[in-house]
Amino acid sequence: MTQLRQEVDPGEAGLDAKALDRLDQHFAHYVDEGRLPGYLVAVARGGRVAHLTTHGLRDVAAGLPVEADTLWRIYSMTKPVTSVAALILVEEGRLSLDDPIGRHLPAFSDPQVYESGSGAGLRTRPAAQPPLIRHLLTHTAGLTFAFYHNHPVDALYREAGLDSAVLPGSDLAGTVDAYARLPLQFEPGTEWNYSVATNVLGRVIEVVSGQPLDVFFAERVLGPLGMTDAGFCVTDEQAPRLSELYGETDAGGIEPIAGLPLRGRPRFLSGSGGMVASAYDVHRFMELLRRRGELDGVRLLAPETVDRMTRNQLPGGADLRAFGSRPAHDEPGNDGVGFGFGVSVVIDPDRTQAPSGLGTFGWSGVATTTFWVDPGRDLTVQFMTQVRPKSSLRLFPDLKRMVHEAVTD
Repeated sequence: MTQLRQEVDPGEAGLDAKALDRLDQHFAHYVDEGRLPGYLVAVARGGRVAHLTTHGLRDVAAGLPVEADTLWRIYSMTKPVTSVAALILVEEGRLSLDDPIGRHLPAFSDPQVYESGSGAGLRTRPAAQPPLIRHLLTHTAGLTFAFYHNHPVDALYREAGLDSAVLPGSDLAGTVDAYARLPLQFEPGTEWNYSVATNVLGRVIEVVSGQPLDVFFAERVLGPLGMTDAGFCVTDEQAPRLSELYGETDAGGIEPIAGLPLRGRPRFLSGSGGMVASAYDVHRFMELLRRRGELDGVRLLAPETVDRMTRNQLPGGADLRAFGSRPAHDEPGNDGVGFGFGVSVVIDPDRTQAPSGLGTFGWSGVATTTFWVDPGRDLTVQFMTQVRPKSSLRLFPDLKRMVHEAVTD
């Protein structure tokens, strides 16, 4: 086990220690008010951790504190890891961004697209073009989530038993086949809709590599990067370090809720949101991307591949707000923010909700975890807690603003 440590004083890294203290105090109030159990925040420049704070508890009932080696369910922060895994196969020539998904997953060979109506009166037509691997990476394939309650197609997902994105009792292969039996919400490549696409990408990785997703991750991504605690389950030895998961109550407090079944290898390996990791693991992954594909002499991707991954790939160069008719997309935080391969990308800093450098990229998880890399400032940031809010806690704009206020050069 390796844990994250502060490596340099803030001043040496061009950061204002007093501003970082204000950041710590701000988020400590959330803990004091009972809105968060505890948290970890880490800020690094040039790859060196210059600020690391742990505060509060990882398990309130047991009185166990958040520590540097605490393990966190990172949920959708799994998506960038899956994207890197897929891009490794692209570089090896075993997969192409322009491969139709049906080439690797025959169930997607005859895609239908929603045309009109709903329920028994829903009408579809053959897709004008097949969804491609690049569409999975960018969430432009026409897939969706059951929980949106915004479109006749997401209603079909609920009818198919895909409320939690997994077919009950099924594995990744069976679940992805269930997705393929449903119509696409729009023509591939024309719109953006955050979706189950990364689960489909995970299944493509399994088929192309001939390995289960967790094995491919361990051998080709996590192991080479030294992400020693990251994976789809926790061992008996790791389990005491796992944070409890909480949900937000109607009164604004928190209460324990069920989380990912992490004890023992899960039947469903979710490339979309199934991983657990420590802050050290997340730091290592951020460093891979900050250093454009190489870390400690190990190169996983070419610099040009990481550049493409972290560049806006949305139709017409639009930002996420342009697809505001989609649920949860028409939010102020989507102004000036595009999307690459598995990560959001700042394309217009003047329009973003919180201060952000041009080209800053990263992603978040549903349990209020986030990371970002700001290439212009040579800055990486992560925030870890374990609360699934009823609505956004709005922590991240404050976090971004306060980190930017701490940068002195």
